[in-house]
Amino acid sequence: MFEPPAFIAPTRHTDPATALAQVQQIYQQQIDYLRAAMGRFVAGETPPQPVRACYPFVRLHVDTVARAPTALAYGFVEGPGHYETTLTRPDLFARYYLEQFQLLRQSHGVALEVGTSTQPIPVHFSFAEDDYFEGALSPERRLRMRDLFDLPDLAAMDDGIANGTWEPVPGEAKPLALFTAPRVDYSLHRLRHYTGTLPEWFQNFVLFTNYQFYIDEFIRLGHAEMARPDSDYCAFVEPGNVVTRRAGLPPEAGDERGAPPPRLPQMPAYHLVRADGSGITMVNIGVGPANAKTITDHIAVLRPHAWMMLGHCAGLRNSQQLGDYVLAHAYVREDHVLDEDLPLWVPIPALAEIQVALEQAVAEVTQVHGADLKRIMRTGTVASTDNRNWELLPGNTPQRRFSQSRAVALDMESATIAANGFRFRVPYGTLLCVSDKPLHGEIKLPGMANQFYRERVDQHLRIGMHAIDILRAAGAQRLHSRKLRSFAEVAFQ
Repeated sequence: MFEPPAFIAPTRHTDPATALAQVQQIYQQQIDYLRAAMGRFVAGETPPQPVRACYPFVRLHVDTVARAPTALAYGFVEGPGHYETTLTRPDLFARYYLEQFQLLRQSHGVALEVGTSTQPIPVHFSFAEDDYFEGALSPERRLRMRDLFDLPDLAAMDDGIANGTWEPVPGEAKPLALFTAPRVDYSLHRLRHYTGTLPEWFQNFVLFTNYQFYIDEFIRLGHAEMARPDSDYCAFVEPGNVVTRRAGLPPEAGDERGAPPPRLPQMPAYHLVRADGSGITMVNIGVGPANAKTITDHIAVLRPHAWMMLGHCAGLRNSQQLGDYVLAHAYVREDHVLDEDLPLWVPIPALAEIQVALEQAVAEVTQVHGADLKRIMRTGTVASTDNRNWELLPGNTPQRRFSQSRAVALDMESATIAANGFRFRVPYGTLLCVSDKPLHGEIKLPGMANQFYRERVDQHLRIGMHAIDILRAAGAQRLHSRKLRSFAEVAFQ
């Protein structure tokens, strides 16, 4: 039968745990119905009318500007009104949702209302990991499916809330979160496609790189951690969801389904997993700002505590040496991929917590301190361009702009990652390593480059990982500061 499930009416909750349980019940009921209906359709049955399942929602009503004092930059609404958001994958986001519910209760003391929204769940977002329904359908049945099941609606997935361009319709609730449920689901599916791993494996601290050498070293370090029975990490996950458990830990259900892919995905991800999700994910984004924007657009829905760029750059100053580090404290954005979402007049500030952690990590890993640290690390402006061959442009226009901006290094990704961190309220940082000086006649030659990579990649990666250790020890709450919050910010972190 294609009979829809019984409607679950909205309920009010003063206990965040029961509110989460209600979200889970509604979501599971709706997903089960949608999957069952799709299974019957693939088997040849046709429903007599369109099939629709809807996301759960959470809302609250606040009638006063008063709220409990808090040192946090999130977990509260700005003033009186109705606030609401749709929710998805409460299995994946259970810990996150529970924390947000608890903070809202602490801040405002009002009940949370949970119910079934009118926002349809697109059928594509209901498929389990191993479901490949569409591949079994004839072209005619695929066309018929479009008439009978809800498809992704791009109007429900735009980033107007995050971009600060969302305008409320009279009588409409204000948003509680940066992302609607369909937008989150869209990104979860894109992450599987681009990185070759499930969203469940992503950790709260993310490193990006533009060179495979860093990934090779991260893989080596990941397997070394798994050989240590006393490691703080419990698993290492590679593309294809290939899971290596820490020595002494048994395999878990689902591990057997992992298999190396026949070819690496576009931006492969690797995960050093901690039980509380505070481990390290590393993604090879390749070269260029388009990939940098794409992957951060999608990882942002996971609400990580921080992401940082570790990669190579061109040194723009003659005083720099190959192998020197550059800690970005400002960015020249000539990447162009975010111009429509984040105007160029918006400054991208350095975040003190990340800057301090990276500088401390450089000092402790290299064992160079005080004034001597300036010999191997320069703090300054990084320019990011979308033109890999900027050196070949006629005249000296790019060089003049970079000189006027006081840039000390140039790459193609760092400004994009920082700008998208600012846009999506994800703390960000950049530590680059000078690999050539094209303005001063020092370009990468094969032998020189290979020697350079061998000498620097291991140290650079260990610096990035140590910086994460410092940030983790200090507490994630310090990272999510008011520096990234707008005037009327959403409540969810």
